[in-house]
Amino acid sequence: MDDSKKIIISPVYMMQLIGEVEKKIWEKYPSYKNAKLYINKWHETDNYWENFSIILKQNGDIDLTNTLHNIDGETLLKIAIDLGVETPDFIPSIPLFRNEIKSNYENVSQTFEKAYIQIEEHPDIAIGLANSALESIIKEILKDERLSAKINSNKTLYELASDILKEFQLYPTSDMPIEIKTIGSSLLSASQSIEKLRSAKTNFHGKTGEDYVIKDSLYTYFIFNSVVTVGLFLLSYYKNKFPKPSENNYEISDNDDLPF
Repeated sequence: MDDSKKIIISPVYMMQLIGEVEKKIWEKYPSYKNAKLYINKWHETDNYWENFSIILKQNGDIDLTNTLHNIDGETLLKIAIDLGVETPDFIPSIPLFRNEIKSNYENVSQTFEKAYIQIEEHPDIAIGLANSALESIIKEILKDERLSAKINSNKTLYELASDILKEFQLYPTSDMPIEIKTIGSSLLSASQSIEKLRSAKTNFHGKTGEDYVIKDSLYTYFIFNSVVTVGLFLLSYYKNKFPKPSENNYEISDNDDLPF
């Protein structure tokens, strides 16, 4: 089974979302031709596999309603986000996070994907790997030469979170505005809780028969959303405050060979 389909969305909510997505598509692309062209942008095929089926009417026009009902939850959420459809009843943070790290942080993406497919069968392993993914994100950011913190492979998630919040000037201190202090404290508390769960409630550090180990995926989904929320915030803040230098942003010296 494709792991992307493991995102759990209520059928009632799916029905509502499909209606809103269909309405928005017809608003933006009010012809069968353009509606089909738009849906084709999301359609993937490989030999005998396709991520969803495009349903056509007898005259060859797209049957948009039935096609949308063929699309998995994660892809439907991505389409909704792309079209600007609000999704207040479902926070699509996991799809957004996966896309972000897949594009820019390959090692983090591999760890996160390994964690994601373990949620149902091995919830405690998933938590441990999610913790590792968040640690890796912070380490990747701290590699930036514009930041002064030193990377130490032995540091825990809480220690790494402390380092990066200091670099971002979000570390909670007594002289900070209460709003900033609250953000910093929340991020530190979330990181510390994730780390403690990994250490105390999973098999990553070895357990005896009397120790409690998380076995319910319900808790793991909650922890995953926490990891993703923290990770997305750190990545967004980093991209905003420390944008990559433009490849075209360089000075032309007098010795450069000019084409004119």
